[in-house]
Amino acid sequence: MIEHPDRNLAMELVRATEAAAIRAYPWIGHGDKNKADGAAVDAMRKFLGTVDFDGVVVIGEGEKDEAPMLYNGEHVGNGNGPACDIAVDPIDGTSLTAAGRQNAISMIAVSDRGTMLDASSVFYMDKIVTGAAGRGGVIDIRKPIGENIRALAKALDKDVSALRVAVLDRPRHAQLIEEIREAGAGTRLMLDGDVAGGINAARYESRIDMCVGVGGSPEGVATAAAIKALGGFIQGRLVPSTDDERQKGLDAGLKFGHVYEADDLVSGENTFFVATGVTDGEMVAGVRRLGPIIRTESIVLRSHSGTIRRVSADHLVSKWLEE
Repeated sequence: MIEHPDRNLAMELVRATEAAAIRAYPWIGHGDKNKADGAAVDAMRKFLGTVDFDGVVVIGEGEKDEAPMLYNGEHVGNGNGPACDIAVDPIDGTSLTAAGRQNAISMIAVSDRGTMLDASSVFYMDKIVTGAAGRGGVIDIRKPIGENIRALAKALDKDVSALRVAVLDRPRHAQLIEEIREAGAGTRLMLDGDVAGGINAARYESRIDMCVGVGGSPEGVATAAAIKALGGFIQGRLVPSTDDERQKGLDAGLKFGHVYEADDLVSGENTFFVATGVTDGEMVAGVRRLGPIIRTESIVLRSHSGTIRRVSADHLVSKWLEE
């Protein structure tokens, strides 16, 4: 029998995302994304090692030989407690952090063991994410974007012109962006931060109504864990870049031309998603130095209870950073 994560697990995991965000703080805006990421990875790994669970990293920093910390397949936690799949990104938005731009977060997604899709062999996924209004056949990734925009506007009882659609600002999306604007909706172009963009599309208080486009497959799976907790809508289709990548995906049991629904991406009904802001964003505020303390803001989502918690914490600078 699959053992459900304990309700206290999320509050333990938030300590790991807080640690990663705090350790990255000195590198915000200093132009070195590798040092920011390295500091965050080291902190997250150390804190995860103290948590009462047996986690297997399904989505991490890559293969073991390429990423010595938080690699795919690594066991984390102290081995006691629930058996879980885990997706980690010590910094989603390393380039944003290095440049001092908004929407960088530290995140962890968790579900019961064996319930998280391992899409690591195919890097890209075409995704569409909305709030609950997109469910029930309202939105379908197979339909033209203009049709989906009009359907969502009707479901939300909004004018199409009032809709805001988040898209990664990439050359591959030039046609998509043009079609969104031709449909009458506005765009919110993201430099990075694929996960935050998807979650914001599902949050009822967000100014983003939809998130679309091709981004990372691992980010899609992590986003799905959060979307299930928010009661939102997500679909994805894998997009192989090469024939070799396609073959690797087939060998791993992945499907091409298939629309992955939320339950395909994360099949468990007890998911957690935890994120701490590294830099300021719409979802969470970034790390702030306030005299002798460092303040962090985190969001904790749990699908089983349908709860969304915000955690604001003050940390003594002397315990964390060298002066």
